[in-house]
Amino acid sequence: MKGKLVVFSAPSGAGKTTIVKYILGLDLGLEFSISATSRKIRNNEINGQDYYFLSPEEFVHKVENQEFIEWEEVYSGQYYGTLKQEIERIRNKGSHVVFDVDVVGGLNIKKLYGADALSIFVMSPSFSILEERLRNRSTEDETSLQKRLNKAMEETGYADKFDVVLINNKLEDTFLQAKEIVTNFLK
Repeated sequence: MKGKLVVFSAPSGAGKTTIVKYILGLDLGLEFSISATSRKIRNNEINGQDYYFLSPEEFVHKVENQEFIEWEEVYSGQYYGTLKQEIERIRNKGSHVVFDVDVVGGLNIKKLYGADALSIFVMSPSFSILEERLRNRSTEDETSLQKRLNKAMEETGYADKFDVVLINNKLEDTFLQAKEIVTNFLK
């Protein structure tokens, strides 16, 4: 039997990656779908573990060869996407696939897989808290930070298109809610 798909999407800084890491640590038969990106690798990231880091040219070539289930140019010259072979590799061994993807990508996966996919939109309790979280990461210059904040404002408008909206206010509570939501879906 093929595994199901659990999609976490959120604006940058909402905490989806932290929640995904927690969910993956539970004994639920989940495996992370590693996305591909053309953005530069950050100091704490590992190619093939955090992302498949591709040059923009490599990324576009894979798009032209229809190797992605979904992809988007999230920021100018920065592509993100999910490789078809990654999903099938995980599902064919009976594991459930967990995604940490942008909002448009999350909606595209849900559209393609329907009832086999659960889409979860993670939100911070307020926009000011989201901005504070992004600033505290210290991974962006001011121009990049403003781009992320503008994108976050736009992405929040898509929350009602997801199966579940998860407000990440107190992390411990959010973990418990996420565990319950995912466990119920996989049953």
